[in-house]
Amino acid sequence: MSNDKVIVGPPKVTRFEKARIVGARALQISMGAPILVNADEAVSNPIDIALKEMDIAVLPITIRRTLPDLTFQDIPLKWLL
Repeated sequence: MSNDKVIVGPPKVTRFEKARIVGARALQISMGAPILVNADEAVSNPIDIALKEMDIAVLPITIRRTLPDLTFQDIPLKWLL
């Protein structure tokens, strides 16, 4: 499915998707992945850095939303923010 709009699910990131994305990205940062934003001294926690990256929409992440009949849509994170 290659549409320019969200067909499956709400047009925004759900709180569960946000928690999953921030948690996964914070783990990546804590394991030494490069940081995609300018991290100042006030933001040194991997979770805070991941939240800042998500707020600025620089994460190259695609969310797959699946329906019970196994149809799905891959949605770039930028469409949902």
